[in-house]
Amino acid sequence: MNNPSVDVVVIGSGIIGAMAAHYLQQDGHSVMMIERGEVSRGASSGNAGILAFPEIIPIAAPGTIWKAPKWLLDPLGPLSLPPSYALAMVPWLWRFWRAGARAAFNRTVEVNAKMMPLARSEMLRVIGRTGLEKMVSRTGTLDLYDSEESLFAASTDWEAKRNAGFEFNRVGRSEIETLQPGLAPQFRHGIFTPDGLQVCDPYDFTKALVDHAISCGASLRIGEVTRIEPTASGARVALSDGAAFEAKTVVLAGGAWSKSVAASLGDYAPLETERGYNTTLPPGAFPLQRQLYFNDHGFVVTPLSSGIRVGGAVELGGLNLPPNYKRSEAMLKKAKAFLPALKTEGGRQWMGFRPSMPDCLPVISPSSATSAVIYAFGHGHLGLTQSAATGRLVADLAARRQPALPIEPFRIGRFR
Repeated sequence: MNNPSVDVVVIGSGIIGAMAAHYLQQDGHSVMMIERGEVSRGASSGNAGILAFPEIIPIAAPGTIWKAPKWLLDPLGPLSLPPSYALAMVPWLWRFWRAGARAAFNRTVEVNAKMMPLARSEMLRVIGRTGLEKMVSRTGTLDLYDSEESLFAASTDWEAKRNAGFEFNRVGRSEIETLQPGLAPQFRHGIFTPDGLQVCDPYDFTKALVDHAISCGASLRIGEVTRIEPTASGARVALSDGAAFEAKTVVLAGGAWSKSVAASLGDYAPLETERGYNTTLPPGAFPLQRQLYFNDHGFVVTPLSSGIRVGGAVELGGLNLPPNYKRSEAMLKKAKAFLPALKTEGGRQWMGFRPSMPDCLPVISPSSATSAVIYAFGHGHLGLTQSAATGRLVADLAARRQPALPIEPFRIGRFR
């Protein structure tokens, strides 16, 4: 048994774990982080770098489930489900369908409309405290649609965003050409969000936050956590190599690997992985001015310090199936058609595991077994965006103070 003199063990060094460690340190706790692989190299390293605060509309929406069969017929389309994994996905898809009912959908939009302003204000606060201002830029976001009909189909979602306090403008071809020269002429309809923020590179940003925590006294241990057990004074964390650690509080922020660890405490989380793909092209591949959402095609193109990232789409394939990089190639081919001057040579392909709950809300709550264990996982596409708000809520729960937001919608027990 190893007994480090720390108050909190944080499982995971992705953006959620890094933010949790930061907020706990702000409260005066000593922290140990445990990472199963390379620090900050999970899903947090491969996202588009977008701080998508206006994205309050969940993927589980009325009518989405009926579009799925059409998408699934295209193996390289915006949604893919390998036949070998289809049976395993049935329980998750059933809950996803239920979450898309109108009443459940409206509740999720309402929750996100409260979560996102907190996420934005807390992110700006963290950036200021840690000196990471130079790693965040205000590029603005350009959402592009293939036709006026597809833009009109999204008008209800945009109205919900406006009602939640987010500002944007509808733009036509001339404005689109000014905002981002070089787009194919088919894009004549779009929405521009001037306040769109993004980090320079998601890996660099997450790693800088981990390094800041370490510079403030946090320790880091590499190892795979297999189980958590309640103790009289807190909780015990067991690793696959036989090591074990005790602390007053344990935070489970292990992303896609959190499900089995939560199960060791008797908690069921219908967590699945949306396998995301991207290609990062070298700097200079295209004079990209800002984030581009190709909404009718399910992918984004973003400017990073490391290059131009083309990524998105969803493959429901779990943790063990081999990557299908034809999905990256298909997105890159479309990106070339939409940005004709894009240089597609020399790109780096990536596949990662987005930890996703069927109702599109994360789990941020104490374990049902003990309040000494706090869950923080399942953020899907919004881990970077919601990370600071999650860190704030985790610290509130650890301190037994009133959380900044009601946590009922995020409780682990909502799936019983």
